[in-house]
Amino acid sequence: MNKVARFETDSAQRYLETLCQHFGRKVETHYTSNTGWVRFPFGRCDMTADVRQLEMVAEGKDAKALDQVVDVVTRHLERYAFRENPRLEWHTTSIAEPSPAKQGF
Repeated sequence: MNKVARFETDSAQRYLETLCQHFGRKVETHYTSNTGWVRFPFGRCDMTADVRQLEMVAEGKDAKALDQVVDVVTRHLERYAFRENPRLEWHTTSIAEPSPAKQGF
């Protein structure tokens, strides 16, 4: 199961790095200047940053796990981007199956 949200901001790369660094203290993460991912015990979030937005794709094995990923990522982004007051709208996507590199969350 997947959901996607986009946050329009000029600071997308900074938020991507901040989220990955923060979560990396407890779970596996990887990031570059434009992409990153976080693997939680209950799911995963892939992020892509460009000059105008941060796109986040949350994955979970079931609805409860997906909701956990969405909740954790949303709360943390709201905390780090509080000056911009992000209002994320997560939408269900039609992404079929995660790639083999993404499995095992």
